Amino acid sequence: METKKIPDAELEIMMVIWDAADSGKRSVTSDYIMERLHKSWVKTTLLNLLTRLVKRGFLSCEKDGRLNIYSPLVERGDYVRDESRSFLQKLHHGSLKSLVASLYDGEKIPNEDIEALEKLIRETK
Repeated sequence: METKKIPDAELEIMMVIWDAADSGKRSVTSDYIMERLHKSWVKTTLLNLLTRLVKRGFLSCEKDGRLNIYSPLVERGDYVRDESRSFLQKLHHGSLKSLVASLYDGEKIPNEDIEALEKLIRETK
């Protein structure tokens, strides 16, 4: 299933939630998210964005007393994979060579990057 693109502000929220999940904290509150966003948003802005993410199927929301507890329904890896494929297709017509060439701006590519790419190519053959 292909997921829809997340707007930038909502993606920042998802990154906080995914980071929490990666560190073992599967569910978070809006206060937890607000503390980690480093934004000058008012709480209602965050709550509106969280509501959108819930409606669009990226998050679940459960009540725990007066608190809303948010959990990711879409895994970071799945979202990144879908967005990367979409980006590659839209801007480079599916050409990995075109993508890599666009990232190279005439400066020397560090040896460790070249080695990592060579290893990736060997492993995918």
